[in-house]
Amino acid sequence: MIRREIARFLIVGILTVLIDFLSYRGLVGSGLMALDAAKALGFIVGTLFSYFANRFFTFGHKSHMPGSVRRFALLYVATLGVNVLINSLALKVLGNIVVAFQLAFLIATGVSSCLNFLGMKFLVFKSSAASGFQ
Repeated sequence: MIRREIARFLIVGILTVLIDFLSYRGLVGSGLMALDAAKALGFIVGTLFSYFANRFFTFGHKSHMPGSVRRFALLYVATLGVNVLINSLALKVLGNIVVAFQLAFLIATGVSSCLNFLGMKFLVFKSSAASGFQ
């Protein structure tokens, strides 16, 4: 079961990034928004997709769980902070090597993605059996 959830989580993650990017490019390309506003809206659109796709597709929650939106938002804020911190630390550790920027991005993204999966599985979309409700 966890392998299926991880595979689905990766699919949702790739689609989330694609939706974020395409929204951003579309808004900027059409001239509807400035860069920063378009990036923010693209991120929000991707995050909304991520919530619903992970809720229904990855973790199979058909009914609304009270507090899941709040827990999801808190998880994303926390892992965003972790992502930025790890990226910064990795850049300092890697120094001036040619691929420092790319490696730091991949390390930070990998760690925050793992934390997002664990947070969604055990906090946001935890099964009713795991939470004590039956």
